[in-house]
Amino acid sequence: MKLSGLELRCPRLFGSCWLACELWQQLGLHEFWDARLAGTREEVAWEKVLQLLVVSQLLDPTSEFRVHRQWYLTTAMDALLGTDFAVAEKDRLYRCLDRVLEHKQELFLCCARSGPICFKAEFEVLLYDLTSTYFEGAMGENPKAKYGHSRDKRTDCLQVVIALVITTDGFPLAYEVMDGNTSDRTTLRGFLDKIEKTYGKAKRMWVMDRGIPTEEILQEMRDPAREIFYLVGTPKGKIQQYEKKCWICPGRRFEIRWT
Repeated sequence: MKLSGLELRCPRLFGSCWLACELWQQLGLHEFWDARLAGTREEVAWEKVLQLLVVSQLLDPTSEFRVHRQWYLTTAMDALLGTDFAVAEKDRLYRCLDRVLEHKQELFLCCARSGPICFKAEFEVLLYDLTSTYFEGAMGENPKAKYGHSRDKRTDCLQVVIALVITTDGFPLAYEVMDGNTSDRTTLRGFLDKIEKTYGKAKRMWVMDRGIPTEEILQEMRDPAREIFYLVGTPKGKIQQYEKKCWICPGRRFEIRWT
């Protein structure tokens, strides 16, 4: 063998793709989705299409169109999935997302069961936050697209609000896509009830921005019967009230003592 005559042509990503597919199996997602997405006469099993989407987002977060045009061709996913380019057809990738939405709640429960086993994940501390994403178009077929407070500074565009609850390990427990004009302060109570209904009551610590909870909601969370704890920033109005009750010691650059 003459090493000088060897050439590397069309290298493809394999190791990380194999590991991601192995993780898919270890979490039981193959059985979970195969039972819910099977039963239709399709050229490619929907479970394989979804696995391709998940692996691509785990290794190189990108759009479905880029997976179709570029990412799939630079990986060994065809060999790992045992299929050809049909699994990465553009329309098939988009249609797959519509099929998984109805199983959202079941998926959260599945991940909550397998997370502690595979990753020793803990669910005592929950992080809650909201964001928004805007659309550059009329969005006539999306009733949730409305004008509202834009975190992207695009008040000229319709948007939706996305709320997410995750653990400190990054495991999502719940999410919702809401109307674009939804106020952050109206969302917390629903998620408190959703988490308790889905995963049962437990001593949990909620961590969130100060603009999310109202004083009324915080009062409900202080109820000993609910066993809910929280960590939230102090509103500016209360900080100003506290400042009026304190004094700065002369000779010190900054020292506050509460009266």
